[in-house]
Amino acid sequence: MQNIPIALAEPGMALAREVKQADNSNAPPICGRGVILTEPLLERLKNMGIQTVTVEGHPVWVEGEKSLEELLSNLDRRFKKVEGNLLMDKLKDIYRTSIVISMGKHE
Repeated sequence: MQNIPIALAEPGMALAREVKQADNSNAPPICGRGVILTEPLLERLKNMGIQTVTVEGHPVWVEGEKSLEELLSNLDRRFKKVEGNLLMDKLKDIYRTSIVISMGKHE
């Protein structure tokens, strides 16, 4: 999933999290998780002052974001000192899967 500015959201993207009012996060959600964005819905959200939405996958590249390859390389570097430790290897695999899924990829 990816949190993106509403200006980068496009019709056909699916919401990964519900959208709530910017000024009242305790209010009922405007849109639920799984809703497919449409042009009229995007306009409505913009008119309501919604700044960002969280969508499924990783459909857009945002300036300054790391690529999947960079994220996985950083993960390998961080776990380098504990290679061969079964518990740490399992933890690394869990993080790796999470990173891959968050970037909208499937292994």
